[in-house]
Amino acid sequence: MTEWLIRLMETLGAPGAGIAIALENLFPPLPSEVILPLAGFTASRGEMSLLAALAWTTAGSVIGALALYWVGALLGRERTLALAARLPLLKVSDIEKTEAWFLRHGRKTVFFGRMIPIFRSLISVPAGVERMPLGAFTLLTTAGSLLWNTVFVLAGWTLGENWSLVETYVGLGTNVVTALVALAVAVFAAVRLSERRRRRRALRA
Repeated sequence: MTEWLIRLMETLGAPGAGIAIALENLFPPLPSEVILPLAGFTASRGEMSLLAALAWTTAGSVIGALALYWVGALLGRERTLALAARLPLLKVSDIEKTEAWFLRHGRKTVFFGRMIPIFRSLISVPAGVERMPLGAFTLLTTAGSLLWNTVFVLAGWTLGENWSLVETYVGLGTNVVTALVALAVAVFAAVRLSERRRRRRALRA
């Protein structure tokens, strides 16, 4: 993957970094903690300007986020509720509670969500489902992405040949977030299965 990214940036320069980040939004297995420091390192070698690296990677973040926003918008609230009703262990009330929470905290969630692994891509979908005003979504996404991208591009610029150290340390944080998400899902499933068993026992009694 790193070799492909290097070739992409060597061929297209800063726009190549932007394309890579846009794809990272759509396909989270492409890690931004590799793309962004590599863009910074490439800029430090004079193959692109630092300003161009920041501008194009932020543009790529916004484009990828907007694509997922429109996926959520096309899915819509009614389809989301219908889908939730068909999924095992999930209740329509779960979606409604999530919806109410997002309506109260959506702006902060979109901004800070751009800086959290995994959620930085996924947060665009509920924003689209709830039809968050497009101007506000774009502005908050741009601000959050610019902050996140600047930190990692500058890290790659500063570390130079050792840019891959960023991936090593940030990867630990990503693993922690992944583990916490997996734990939360496991707890949720255990609680719902327990509720289902209690209801069955109550019906038999």
